[in-house]
Amino acid sequence: MKFKVVSVSNSGEKQERILESSDKFGIFSLLKEEGVTPVSVVEEKGGFSFDFQKLNMIVNTVSMREKILFARNLGAMIEAGLPISRALFVIEKQSRNQKFKSILKSVQSSIKHGNNLSSSLSKYPKVFSKIFTAMVKAGEESGSLSESLKVVSTQMEKTYLLKRKIRGALMYPGIILTAMIIIGILMLIYVVPTLTATFKELEIDLPASTRAIILISDFLKDHTFIFLFGIFAIVGGLYAWSQDPKGKRSLDYIFLHIPLISNLVRETNSARTARTLSSLLSSGIEVVNALEITKDVVKNSYYKEVLSKAENKIQKGVSLSKIFEEESDIYPIFVSEMVSVGEETGKLSDMFQRVAIFYEEDIDQKTKNMSTIIEPFLMIFIGVVVGFFALSMITPTYSLVGGL
Repeated sequence: MKFKVVSVSNSGEKQERILESSDKFGIFSLLKEEGVTPVSVVEEKGGFSFDFQKLNMIVNTVSMREKILFARNLGAMIEAGLPISRALFVIEKQSRNQKFKSILKSVQSSIKHGNNLSSSLSKYPKVFSKIFTAMVKAGEESGSLSESLKVVSTQMEKTYLLKRKIRGALMYPGIILTAMIIIGILMLIYVVPTLTATFKELEIDLPASTRAIILISDFLKDHTFIFLFGIFAIVGGLYAWSQDPKGKRSLDYIFLHIPLISNLVRETNSARTARTLSSLLSSGIEVVNALEITKDVVKNSYYKEVLSKAENKIQKGVSLSKIFEEESDIYPIFVSEMVSVGEETGKLSDMFQRVAIFYEEDIDQKTKNMSTIIEPFLMIFIGVVVGFFALSMITPTYSLVGGL
């Protein structure tokens, strides 16, 4: 950046010049080294200039992995005896994410002005979730901030790994189906018209399936842009519908009742609920507040609804195990039984942790086996589609040969 600098030397001589630096602080440091007194420092505005740093700030996001490392490293440095502001400074210098660096600088500044860490982090709810700030606050109040940061890093890491496993399991069938659709569209646009021209020249009587394929092919060939627009419109419409509360509710219901997927959805949400409640309760947060925060962690609206009911019923004296037992169609009976043991023994946090570990291990095994389970269904589906296409295009050829 260029700055127009007006300064006065020790002898009283006034000087105007253009200096370059990354910011104004750099200019002041330079003038201090020269032993001159700054009068004014004004940034030089050129013509058109593109600020890549600002673009980077807008485009960049803070990944879950960065937040996990932040919590883990900050906890380790605080445990080693470093002041919070110093620990934040070290992490900020190590980070390569410009957006995260800016946030950490702001948090450092807030702490230097007398605010605590939890209130400083709560200014960035899109980066630091409710569970993150709540556990930091609980750690500050109990004097065990480093331990709370370790717990929250573990909780986020388990959630992150759970998402990755599920996405990894669904990636294989997704890639196969996408490739199949693309190949099918290309064949309808480029291959089928060649066969169609041959059939028309020979005036062959075509079966209904062949006529249907030719009709689709002609439409795709003659109205490619309309087709592409229609695809984008359908995808956009489905996305908008999924964001609408009623649409999301319907989608959540569908996922809870699809064979193979439904059990995975139940176990995933049960694991998230148990892991989050275990982390919050172990940090000293009350059950009611823990349930309120956990609602933000689970994504399925039916699970949010159960946790809202639990939040209200617990204040009326109903036990948590009883609430989970009444919702056995949402939360498996194993959850309510383990919670009941936890309430009886006074080790509710430990029981939730065991539930989380049980379902996380079960999900891990199921996601490993999912590709093996889905593969036969995919092969059958692909075989049916390919067979239908082949028979539809070959049958007229056999009719021609039979007529000779």
